[in-house]
Amino acid sequence: MSYYLVTGVAGFIGARTAEALISQGHTVLGVDNMNDAYDVRMKEYRLHRLQSLPNFRFLRDDISDKGIVSRLLAVAEGPFNALIHLAARAGVRLSVENPWVFFESNVIGTLNMLELCRQIGCRKFLLASTSSIYGATPPYPTPETASSSEPLQPYAASKKSAEVLAYSYHHLYGIDVSVVRYFTVYGPAGRPDLAMFRFVQWISEGRPVRVNGDGAQSRGFTYIDDIVRGTLAALQPFGYEIINLGGHEVITINELIHLTEELIGHRARVEYGPPNQADMFRNWADISKAQRLLGWQPQVTLREGMQRLIDWYRAERHWAKDIVTT
Repeated sequence: MSYYLVTGVAGFIGARTAEALISQGHTVLGVDNMNDAYDVRMKEYRLHRLQSLPNFRFLRDDISDKGIVSRLLAVAEGPFNALIHLAARAGVRLSVENPWVFFESNVIGTLNMLELCRQIGCRKFLLASTSSIYGATPPYPTPETASSSEPLQPYAASKKSAEVLAYSYHHLYGIDVSVVRYFTVYGPAGRPDLAMFRFVQWISEGRPVRVNGDGAQSRGFTYIDDIVRGTLAALQPFGYEIINLGGHEVITINELIHLTEELIGHRARVEYGPPNQADMFRNWADISKAQRLLGWQPQVTLREGMQRLIDWYRAERHWAKDIVTT
């Protein structure tokens, strides 16, 4: 079977991707620095699940440190079939407060992983990017050809920089690159700094539901298992391709709150605040390229995905209720 390096392996998408690869009989070397960008208990929960699986090895290390290249070369059991680069500092609002850490992780970290690919002879590099790259006024639904040169915050700018770096290594060294641009991923054990987890926790615990703006902003939410299927499908050789992976159901934040209320069976106490200038007002993916190249499209409906998230929260409520979401 195949041998993969997964960066950000304790992250939401990284952990589920590693689980999927191991379930297919592959071996995974995972790397993560377990930073405190959000409540680290969520990362520890995901990592603990991975460490119970066969064919999984873990290195706790920082991809933005140049020495990571030699340390990974030392522990790797030969060339990787692919390097799946999912590690990143994420969060549009936090990137405005501390842009330096975002560029260290997302740009220097990507450079280090590309250099590892070059040195170890790995021919496939998959880079996780973001729908935030499309800026304020893209066409809807948004195709990959839409401009990505007007990012609204340092997070999106750092991911654009990572994409450009990946192209340069493709050009210089023939590394096959797939860039997958994710659109608002959610599901069980998801990021607690995003709306889906927050709303489930806040409504379940009777806490105020805080909304930036009037709640009319909308997102094309994408269930985690659909994202993982698309990510693995994108490991095939393309040369260099950028591919949207996004949800097929676009919903406003107010509608999402109403759906969460219905599924949990409790009313929300909504508190509206000023809009955040770092936020996109809308995202909606054109996935025709993913359908054509990967044979991929989302399968899990928003209602079904939200029910799975709520069921997970109820099962893990004894600790998940205390996860920091501010």
